[in-house]
Amino acid sequence: MNRLFSLAMCCVAATLVLGCTQKPAGTPAEKVDNVAVVDGHPISRNTYNFYVKGVAKKPAEDLTPAQRAELLDNLVRGEVIAAAAEKDGTAARDETRAVLELTRLQVLQQASSQVYLKDRAPSAEELQAEYDLQTAQLSKTQYRASHILVPTQTAAQNIIDQLGKGASFADLAKRNSTDAGSKDRGGDLDWFSPEGMTPAFAAAVAAMKKGETTKVPVQTPFGWHVIRLVDTRESAPPPLDSVKDRLVQIVEGKKFKAYTDKLVASAKIEKTLESAPTVGAAPAAPAAAAPAPAPSAAPAKAP
Repeated sequence: MNRLFSLAMCCVAATLVLGCTQKPAGTPAEKVDNVAVVDGHPISRNTYNFYVKGVAKKPAEDLTPAQRAELLDNLVRGEVIAAAAEKDGTAARDETRAVLELTRLQVLQQASSQVYLKDRAPSAEELQAEYDLQTAQLSKTQYRASHILVPTQTAAQNIIDQLGKGASFADLAKRNSTDAGSKDRGGDLDWFSPEGMTPAFAAAVAAMKKGETTKVPVQTPFGWHVIRLVDTRESAPPPLDSVKDRLVQIVEGKKFKAYTDKLVASAKIEKTLESAPTVGAAPAAPAAAAPAPAPSAAPAKAP
């Protein structure tokens, strides 16, 4: 029930923000297609049906009378609470108005994206071009390395010193590494591509020769690493079909961004915030990313 009520609040908030599904309070209730009227404020059947599909994942006619009644009660409760918030000043609070405005922008941007892209599905040629662009940025080499992750530079240097005296890398990893995903395997990370690693770790591995161990500790956001490069191999990009869904998102994101760039360019914009950044990418446009999947055991995922 709490989940349903929470979803009801989201639906009611979106309805209030958009202000397009409810009729003016002065409209006679009997002349509009409503499912309820709360203190003179109608809840339209359109709002109700949209809410039902979002919560129940099926149309209202496929639900039992009890289920339909419960969902309507949620919307009625939401309308009552919204009215109380308007009356007691909650709706006028700065943070409330900010959330409502940001919700309005998000909902309209998402709706605009869906409408604009509806008849602009990426062609096979566009997907191939994006695939070629993305795969060209991927490393042609995969690495297999082991590492020992510790919290301090001093601890990492101490491990390097022990390795210099002939200590076993695997044993030191099992005893000292804080990376739970690799320590029991002696620090082995299996095969990975640089794109799946933190930049400092990837750069360190790329500069090493097979069998070499880092001479100085390598720092990443997760701590300090002692790394041993085990082997390298040539890597092939993933087949286009395996990343097609992601390519569609990227191409659509670029199309919508180009569309919104034109809207921004033609808009009259006056900024009053000091050092305000230039208006750029639309938040809803998916960011372009390499289609290759990240390795399952990478320092980027270390605790």
